[in-house]
Amino acid sequence: MPSLLKGMRAALLNLATLLLLLDLVLLIYGVFARYLLGSSPIWMDELARYLIIGAVMLALGAVWMEGGHMRVNLLEQRLPPRLAQALRLYQWLLALAFFAFAAWVSTRYALNAGRFRSLGLGVSRTWPLLSLPLGFGLLTLMLLLQGPWPRQPASTTVEGGSQA
Repeated sequence: MPSLLKGMRAALLNLATLLLLLDLVLLIYGVFARYLLGSSPIWMDELARYLIIGAVMLALGAVWMEGGHMRVNLLEQRLPPRLAQALRLYQWLLALAFFAFAAWVSTRYALNAGRFRSLGLGVSRTWPLLSLPLGFGLLTLMLLLQGPWPRQPASTTVEGGSQA
């Protein structure tokens, strides 16, 4: 499972990076078009927003696996080991339930929004909104695969050979 998680994490981060680079190219083109041609296409701002949202939602699970989300674990560090383990299990179950619920609600929302079209691109609003259930669903899957007690990284050494 760790290799599957690593592969998913790498693929999602690479895809999110690609979306951000595409967004950057699009925004630079929009700025040049506005100042050199006098106007930029109306759909550019909308597509830029959708690309940013998609990139963030795809990177959500990968960032969670790295522990990159802000979280206060002062209590966890001060508790006896058994209580700290119980608290981590509770946090994992709570996160799992919340993100699974968010995936379900956002799926229903995205599918119900199909009646409407976006103003700039003219596509069904379902398509850009599907990034929400996709991101929450992948995060839920990655949480399930990781389990409540993630492997701790090996201790690192700093220059000079001392333990960090």
